[in-house]
Amino acid sequence: MDAEEFIELACTNPISRSILGRLRSLNLPDGWLVAGSLFQTIWNRRTGRLPCHGIRDYDIFYFDPDLSWDAEDQVIGRCASAFADQGVRVEVRNQARVHLWYREKFGANYPPLRCSTNAIDRFLARACIVGIKPMATGMQVYAPQGFADIEALIVRPNLCPNFRADRYAEKAARWKRCWPELTVVPVSGSTEAQIF
Repeated sequence: MDAEEFIELACTNPISRSILGRLRSLNLPDGWLVAGSLFQTIWNRRTGRLPCHGIRDYDIFYFDPDLSWDAEDQVIGRCASAFADQGVRVEVRNQARVHLWYREKFGANYPPLRCSTNAIDRFLARACIVGIKPMATGMQVYAPQGFADIEALIVRPNLCPNFRADRYAEKAARWKRCWPELTVVPVSGSTEAQIF
């Protein structure tokens, strides 16, 4: 799979396709549709399921140096209006602010980031490290780990600085319930895949 095919397959999900179209007009700084709605749509294609099967929400990352809650709240409100007719949960977060609330929510420090892709790099599994950014013409894909794990239905830990084994296990277990075909690599660092 290459970036072009990744976009094509991800956009077989009509909600992702619609969000990407509207995201362009919202003009969020460094705005990306990320993670689950993208790779899970492809899992659905590979396993013969409906495009939206198992997708809990649609995550949008953006990066605005205005660190005020009011500024982020206004963006969340604009996006809520823009996507209200989709009938799904769309979560919008300013990645420039994550370090301000992360410790309180998750009990660990989180360094200030420089852009949205820094945040994508910190997802708990390698298959999650993907994003699509609408551009003036076309779309940009961010996938530094490539697409092999997505294509092969493998969930493998991304041992980044904020990695939490308990959260990884929780997410992997939910995904395994939705997509029994998945192979989950244990956190132990083993290169051998293990089914949960």
